[in-house]
This record gives sequence, structure tokens and C-alpha cells, in this order.
Amino acid sequence: MKRKFALLLALVMCIGLLAACGGDSGSSAPASTGGDNPAPSDNPVELTVVTSYGQEDGNRGIYEESYKAWEAATGNTVHDSSSMSNEEWKAQVLSDFEAGSEPDVLFYFAFADGDPLVNGGKVVPIDEIRAEFPDYASNMDDARIPASTADGKKYVVPTTGIWEGLFCNNVVLAEAGVTAPTVDTTWDEFLEMCQKVKDAGYTPIAVSLASVPHYWFEFLIMNKGGFADHLQMPTESEAARTAWIEGLEGFRQLYELGYLPDNTLTNTDDEAVLMMAEDKAAFLIDGSWKVGWFKSNANSDNYSVTYVPGNSVRSADEIIGGASMGYMITRKAWDDPDKRAAAVSFIEHMTSDDVVSRMSANNLGTNALKNSPAITDFPDKISETAYQMATGAAKQSGAVQDLAAVDARNELFTNDIPQIAAGQMTAEEAVDKFIAAYNG
Repeated sequence: MKRKFALLLALVMCIGLLAACGGDSGSSAPASTGGDNPAPSDNPVELTVVTSYGQEDGNRGIYEESYKAWEAATGNTVHDSSSMSNEEWKAQVLSDFEAGSEPDVLFYFAFADGDPLVNGGKVVPIDEIRAEFPDYASNMDDARIPASTADGKKYVVPTTGIWEGLFCNNVVLAEAGVTAPTVDTTWDEFLEMCQKVKDAGYTPIAVSLASVPHYWFEFLIMNKGGFADHLQMPTESEAARTAWIEGLEGFRQLYELGYLPDNTLTNTDDEAVLMMAEDKAAFLIDGSWKVGWFKSNANSDNYSVTYVPGNSVRSADEIIGGASMGYMITRKAWDDPDKRAAAVSFIEHMTSDDVVSRMSANNLGTNALKNSPAITDFPDKISETAYQMATGAAKQSGAVQDLAAVDARNELFTNDIPQIAAGQMTAEEAVDKFIAAYNG
């Protein structure tokens, strides 16, 4: 049944914002034949690959299966150094490049996080790759490939896009006499739900402010500034600055109301998410990749996905989503005549119809395949509700954090937000600190 579902969903998913693509430049590399049926290599090599498909990622199993199939078909080998995406991982990736120990293939960000790599000439533009391999990622819709914020060129070949939504533990909600929020649930009604959950002896919101406040950050700010202006930096207008201040004050409110874990200022994201699996918490904001995690680590019929409640400023069905990450070939690999074609073949295989379809089916993420029929049959509650939420979204915005200068954003997330929650720093102080760092 699962295999049948995967194949059906395989062709599916698309709220719509993903892509793939391809590249340029020179050397006499042999024609690459990656895709669904990669060809044997005339000169097998080892590729060092770094991705965010760490052990905690719901698509880790498909990622491993896929690259091992590529190894078997081509004779090449993969040295995999993947880990779950967080600020520490991002910093390590950039540090490796600075030290000259970068990988051959990198799955990374198209926006602000990737700017240092683009500005340093460390990764190869798709146009350059396609000059030599014109069919690179030809199964994808090029129009949906995200462009770098550094130079406007396209570097990444996405697999699946993402959405962010509200995961609900329906066992906990039933114990508290609460039903899951709907698209019509207001923010004030959501806070009332949280109080009922707390009164029933459970933690309303599973979150680590110490490591991953990012998802709540996006929606708290959008609830204050609205959808249309969500991608404005607080440096751009007083209205954006005010939205950030008022949104960040939401962390203090949730903390003081006792709706967050007791250890939210020191816990890890893994610990916070585990509270959902152990029926200790009711709500979690996370992304499409987390659907697969719940399928692997909990009874997925006990969970559902819905919209993060909105207010008069933002409609709940205005969500965060799109494509922001993908595979890139590093300049180091591209300039190596022994690795160039292998790197192209690897990415073509990892972004093939089969792999992308299975990943989309697994976590109900978006994709940019040219043919994506709708899904009508689901194996569990979390899959059905996630698909309904994602396809029912009226609008999708990119994450504003992706546009923020890395150092300024890291300080806000790792230091300032916990202090705001604990009352050790005002939201206004944090935003003005961010603005000063952003302006350099």
C-alpha cells in the first residue's frame, strides 16, 4: 500500500514553487547521463557530498537509497557528510569553504545563506553548466528555480519545495477538550486553545527557542505586518520595523503565559519535537519535511497539519512556502576534469522524476515536475491534512529570514529571541541591534 501511495504521490505534489536546472562551462567532460537511469562512468571517482538530509530528516531514507543506487549504476562513490539544517550546520558549511575543504556537491541555500559562496566564486552558475550539459535538469520547470540574492543568477537545482504549517497532536487536544484549528481560527482563539491545553496538564507549544525559533518568527511577524510586506527587512521602512518589534514581542507573551516548554531557553529542537511524539505537547510549527518524521517516529494517524492561525492583518491560508534550497556544483569539482561529469550526473539523478516524486510523496512537499496529477488517496491522517493545507493555501511567501544577512540573523535567533522571551531584552532593542548589524 505504501509503495502504491508513493508511486501515486510520486507524480503529484505541486503547490507549485520548485525547480531544477542546469549549467555551463568548459573542459572536455564526457556527456552526462544521470536522471532516472544513470550510465556507468568511464572513470569512476569519489564525490564528497554535503546536504541537509541528516538522520532527522523525513527524506533521509530516500536520499540514501537514491545516492546508493547512483553509486551502483555508475561505479562512482559518494562520501556523504550530511546533517540536519540549523545555524551550526550552516556555519560549518561556510567554514569548510573558507578552509578549502569544501565538498564537490552541496545541497544549500539560494538566498542570503548562500551569498558568501556566490560572492566568493565558490559555486557554479546553472548557465555555465548548461553550456556544456544542455539537458541538465531538463525535467524541471526552469521558471521556478530560485535566483541568488547576491547576483541574480541561478545556482541551485531544487528537489522539492517546502511549506510551513501547524502540526497538531490530536490525542493531546482531545484530552484537553480542544479540536484542531481550522482556516477560520483566529490568533486569540488559538491562545484560548493553548490555555485549555495547559490547564489539562500538557505543554501547548513544542519549540526550542535556544536552537530553532525560526518558524514561529516568520508567522509572528507576518501576523503583524501582513502577507504583502512580509519580505521587507526592518531596514526598509518604519512599518516593517514595527512589524518585527510587535512580532518578536509575541515570544515574550507565549513564554510568560506558560505555553512553551519549561526548558525552551535551553532545549534542542530534537527534544522539542519529541514532545509531540510522546504526547506531551499539542502544537508544533514546522515544515513539509517533518511529515516523514512523524510517519517514522509516531502513529501518524494521531497527527494533523493545519494553518497557523491568523488575524485581521493576515489570513491563516497565507503561508510560508516555496523553493529555497537545492544542489550546487562547487567550483572545486567543476574545475576537476575527473569529477565534472560525475557531479552533473549525480545531481541529475538526485533531481530526477523518480527521486523528486518520491520525496514529494513522502513529505507532501511541492515540486516542479512538468506533470503532477492531484492526490485523492492517503495512507494516514497527517498526509491527508498536510496535502489539504498545502494545496488549499491562498498565497505562499518565501521566508524573510532567507533574505537576512547571516551574521545579523544568527545573533537574533541564537541570542536575542531567548532574551526577549525571558524579559532580558526588549523586542525594540533586538530589532535595532539587528538593523545596525544588517547595515554593517
